[in-house]
Amino acid sequence: MTTNGMQKTFGRPSCLKDTPFRYCPGCSHGVLHRIVAECIDALEIRERTIGIAPVGCAVFAYDYLDIDMVEVPHGRPPAIATGMKRSRPDAVVFSYQGDGDLAAIGTAEIVHAASRGENITVIFVNNGNYGMTGGQMAPTTLPGQKTTTTPAGRNAREAGNPLRVSEMLATLDGPVYIERVAVDSPKNVLAAKRAILKAFRNQVEGRGFSLVEVLSLCPTDWGMTPQQAVEWARNHMMKHYPLGVYKDAGAAMQG
Repeated sequence: MTTNGMQKTFGRPSCLKDTPFRYCPGCSHGVLHRIVAECIDALEIRERTIGIAPVGCAVFAYDYLDIDMVEVPHGRPPAIATGMKRSRPDAVVFSYQGDGDLAAIGTAEIVHAASRGENITVIFVNNGNYGMTGGQMAPTTLPGQKTTTTPAGRNAREAGNPLRVSEMLATLDGPVYIERVAVDSPKNVLAAKRAILKAFRNQVEGRGFSLVEVLSLCPTDWGMTPQQAVEWARNHMMKHYPLGVYKDAGAAMQG
């Protein structure tokens, strides 16, 4: 497409609504929404895609993604996605979940959906706290990290150790693809897009359960500027939650 002799190389994805984001400054959800929309457009699956959003900041996805969306109770997206996919095998079903939702109240749902190898796609947004409700400690909060419920920092002896979801699910037989990515830099945003595109493609091709964990920024609840949040994620989150592929059954079969 050209305008006044200039070629358009970048624009809004067709399944992303022309609506201003209302997330906090520096929040990663806006970047992730665009990535998801671009992947859906690239695979030309918009008309048969169903997104599932739970309680938490992730729920606002239905305000921005111009696809069929369903809001479900806290922690239950994998269970609802299972029912939808089994009743509509032709549909492309994905859940978009925060860490408080997926790794706390929804732990059983995600573990058993992964163990069964359900042919769904899960996008797991990990910002290390309960973002919507004020920044309380989540299962993914780092040791020593300050939150509204751990003002002196998370004490592992009292609150337990952070849950490494990707590593845990990768030990199961059911999943075909699990990768942890981040969206702190252009390079990592491109890597995140490749991972999410692969997770969707796995479902389209009937390969089975895929989960992409995304390390996300939450400057407001972390009490930081957006730039400080980027540095904190790199210096702390990524050391505790290393980026990389934790399981790729398709690559193993090809190898």
